[in-house]
Amino acid sequence: MAVENIKKVKLGHYPTPLEKMENMTKLLGKGELFIKRDDSTGPAFGGNKTRKLEYLMQEALDTGCTAVMTIGGTQTNHGRTTVGAAVKLGLKPILVLMGEDTGYLSGNLNLDAMMGADIYFVSNPAKLMEVMKDVTAKYEEQGDKVYNIPGGGSNPLGAVGYIMSVKEIMQQMEEQQLKIDHVVCTVGSMGTYGGMLLGAKYFNAPFDVIAVPVAPEPKDKKVADVVAFVNEVSKTYDMGVEITAEDVKIAWGPEDAPYSGEAYNKPDPVTREAIITLAKNEGIMLDPTYTGKAFRGFMELVEQGELIKDGESAMFVHTGGAMALWTKEHLDDMQGQLRANCSTTQI
Repeated sequence: MAVENIKKVKLGHYPTPLEKMENMTKLLGKGELFIKRDDSTGPAFGGNKTRKLEYLMQEALDTGCTAVMTIGGTQTNHGRTTVGAAVKLGLKPILVLMGEDTGYLSGNLNLDAMMGADIYFVSNPAKLMEVMKDVTAKYEEQGDKVYNIPGGGSNPLGAVGYIMSVKEIMQQMEEQQLKIDHVVCTVGSMGTYGGMLLGAKYFNAPFDVIAVPVAPEPKDKKVADVVAFVNEVSKTYDMGVEITAEDVKIAWGPEDAPYSGEAYNKPDPVTREAIITLAKNEGIMLDPTYTGKAFRGFMELVEQGELIKDGESAMFVHTGGAMALWTKEHLDDMQGQLRANCSTTQI
């Protein structure tokens, strides 16, 4: 089946806004800067996972599943969006999360609990697959049929959401008479970047797609993984696209302060400065785990002119996740920086 004809359930609000960042354009003074507001999709505040879940949830419904289970870190945005999609469609939401149950629910966990998710914490990553198997068996013994979604919703079916996002962007560019030379997004589980990279090739987009990693990984391995993923998706849907390592553009950042930070969900003052910059100039909120890192990379790519040359236009894909700003660990860590960034007066 042609990728354009794959069936999906409607979960999000499309097209998501494509806006010019007037103040950031003036601040950086290099070229016109835009933002794609995929943080505005819904359900449960949405984000990039919604585009993927529309296809995955359709398969869950088509196969008669009554429950949906997925995995992630304790503050997974994907998990929260999956829970929102599941309850919207009348399916039972199950989360298997890698980390400790601290006894305190904040950020995404707060929202997961509000929506009634069943949450299992796994302290030993080596036991993750065993736990998933046991949890699935538990629900099936109760009469449920469980649909398992991979972390980030990143498999060939989920990637279709971001393949098709390229067509949406190109239509918006035509309608708004925009010229966009570069698109910058995150790369983690690869569904978003891989999908956009493949979509740009398939639809002959007038822009390239540059990724910023959200976690430290060996560079050669990450590039090889992206190539393998994109080519697998292309082959799955007979798209006729085959990429090589030269097609993969990943901005890693300086060796002593990479864009990925020290670890996946570790508070990072450099990332927070990027978050504060966008908040102060455009009133748009990013998160400290994904989009904050990518936006730091986006700004430096524009400022340094390495991949984005002076006078070229660029668009940042906001993939959501601002709920992580209200996790206890990040709130505690950012207090000093926030106090320094504003004026407070006790009267």
